[in-house]
Amino acid sequence: MKKNLIRAFCAMTLATFAFAGPTKVGFVTDVGGIDDKSFNQGTWEGVKAFGKENKLKEGKEIKYLQSTAEADYVPNLSTLADENLDLIIASGFLFENAMIEVGGKYPKQKFLIIDSVVKDKAGKTLPNVANAVFAEHEGSFLVGVAAGLKAKADKKNAVGFVGGMKFALIEKFEAGFQQGVKAVFPDCKVLVDYAGSFGDPGKGQALAAKQYGAGAYVVFHAAGGTGNGVIKEAKERTQKGDVRWAIGVDKDQFSDGVYTPGKSAVLTSMMKRVDVAAHDVAVMTRDGKFPGGQVLTFSLKNKGVGIPAHNPNLSADILKKVAEFETKIASGKLAVSEIPAK
Repeated sequence: MKKNLIRAFCAMTLATFAFAGPTKVGFVTDVGGIDDKSFNQGTWEGVKAFGKENKLKEGKEIKYLQSTAEADYVPNLSTLADENLDLIIASGFLFENAMIEVGGKYPKQKFLIIDSVVKDKAGKTLPNVANAVFAEHEGSFLVGVAAGLKAKADKKNAVGFVGGMKFALIEKFEAGFQQGVKAVFPDCKVLVDYAGSFGDPGKGQALAAKQYGAGAYVVFHAAGGTGNGVIKEAKERTQKGDVRWAIGVDKDQFSDGVYTPGKSAVLTSMMKRVDVAAHDVAVMTRDGKFPGGQVLTFSLKNKGVGIPAHNPNLSADILKKVAEFETKIASGKLAVSEIPAK
């Protein structure tokens, strides 16, 4: 009798593993496209890393749908939900309303929203939605320190910030950047403009041209695909002998600023590890530990934000100072405000 029970248990266990199959992950981009060299691309790279580790086929077991407008959010999420994927990821706080709608229609489907916390009318998080948020203001403080010190060293007195759309989330980037600059260069001017879009490189380039024309030496963008125009303007000016710098966002954008072999107009980047968020939640889902209803915060303390490990355009002295501030913020000795100065 005992042997029969053991055999039955083993058979059930093997059956479970046999039918579990691969963990399938879908991703819906925000506007800007899968190759925006920023937010969407970074998230997809996290999904692809998970896929590579688990030998998943792209287009079948890991896949994406691109959104060209907000009107695409609900249809795209619904399309993937109808395929009964194990996890569906949406990149961007603009997905909040769409996630509430689709998450409610598909209560058994697991979702991850990056950059927002989804709540129902009662103010409660949805049990089938994991929420990943970031301490953007902390990472932005570090690139502000780098920008301020670079401007000071080269005897310049202004830097700039170009945001995508003017929301509280993007203002966190602005706030941290301002504070970082002022911490090392109190007299430095910080010019600020918002493009009103995350998918308009032309507008980004026009705003960068405006700020560089007004004396900005370094411009930090938090504008997704719009920010590609900021980097383009820095490259073009530098190639003509008018040296200017851009600071990338979300992923290391050094290669996007290369204008001649080995030289880039990207000073550094504020890395927002959306790839880590996408990858880690996919792993949790695979392992039966999906964090539904939870808010996962990625900060300097857990390396969820920061600057790249390799920064060819920053001197040893600047990197040392950046590291000092990183330690202070991560330890809690220095608090960074999320609200821009007026």
